[in-house]
Amino acid sequence: MRKQLIISLVLVGLMILATAAVILYGMGYRFSLNKGNPAVSGTGLLVATSAPDGAQVFINDHLTTATDNTINLEPGEYNIRIFKDGYFPWQKKITIKKEVVSKADALLLPAAPKLESITNTGVLNAVIDPTKTKLAYSVASQSALKNGIYVLDMTLRPILTLQSASTQIATDTVTSFSKSTLKWSPDSKQLLASFGNPSIADYLLSASVLNSNPQDVTETLLTVNSAWQRLRDEKKVALNNSLPRKLRPIVSQYFNVIDWSDDETKVLYSASISGTLPIVINPPLIGVDSTPEQRNIEEDAIYVYDIKEDRNYKILDNMPLVDEGSSLPLMWFPDSKHLVFVHNGKIDIMEYNALNQTTIYAGPFVDNFVFPWPDASKIVILTNLGNPAINPNLYTISLK
Repeated sequence: MRKQLIISLVLVGLMILATAAVILYGMGYRFSLNKGNPAVSGTGLLVATSAPDGAQVFINDHLTTATDNTINLEPGEYNIRIFKDGYFPWQKKITIKKEVVSKADALLLPAAPKLESITNTGVLNAVIDPTKTKLAYSVASQSALKNGIYVLDMTLRPILTLQSASTQIATDTVTSFSKSTLKWSPDSKQLLASFGNPSIADYLLSASVLNSNPQDVTETLLTVNSAWQRLRDEKKVALNNSLPRKLRPIVSQYFNVIDWSDDETKVLYSASISGTLPIVINPPLIGVDSTPEQRNIEEDAIYVYDIKEDRNYKILDNMPLVDEGSSLPLMWFPDSKHLVFVHNGKIDIMEYNALNQTTIYAGPFVDNFVFPWPDASKIVILTNLGNPAINPNLYTISLK
């Protein structure tokens, strides 16, 4: 009886030791020999991932592993470089801390992206909808049947050809819709076609079907615009109310919100005044991005604030000016981890902390008509490919 009790106690003890060993191993502790003496040292974990996967991971210039892997590293600062043939390299300095999981998550962008046309009849303008999934544009070709307004739904699956994915919603048989200025409703269900001329009527169009009898809203234009502005204000209030209570007065005081990330966890903003952002999460979270943040902000400079991690990153000294009707030169990429930056005739993609800024296209394109595809697989541009004799068309730049 006593022997059985001893055996049971020994087994329980071994199970406790094994459980403790597994827990310590998961926390990054490793058994090693220190000057010939056994020792248990604490390490940190680096999770290296990439899109596409199968990339090489260099740690301090040493090829160590491939992506989609977890590596144990001694605490300290490391230069991480992720590389794959045919793609621009990704690199970042990451601080490894004991018992903490750090991430190296690389979006690898192709060095030779493919261009594909969406339209072939010429596009006069293009306007993205509030959901960033639909493009409205006008066509004024030599064929009268094709002239009018079209909507490209970028979420349609499957798309046999990009050129077949657009739906004509207005023709020039009623009026010269191809010469109108387009504005989306806040719910993305309607388009307002305006001409800026009192002698020409303004029309409200459904964004999903051909408008055989478009609605003339010339006399009620102020009412329509007021209703749309009310919807925008309500959405703004709803987003502000979704913020943590401690953050709301900070946003009100310091932020001129430019845009929210698609997952609504980050805010792209210009600083309304200079100052120092108060700490919202105290003590700070463990395992956050180790990139240095900047809480001392300057008026008119552009920043990204990460709501979940309570961290703030400077992006630009100020927002570049754009022509009326053009899209903003800085916008969120659909993954909510990157920004698209249009400047000096180039299209760049950068991380939301301003690292790994990469030029993906430096060819000709019209103004700032640049929009990311909703699934992050491509970028839409408006270009005549440098030929002034033709009207520009919509093209996609593949990112896969």
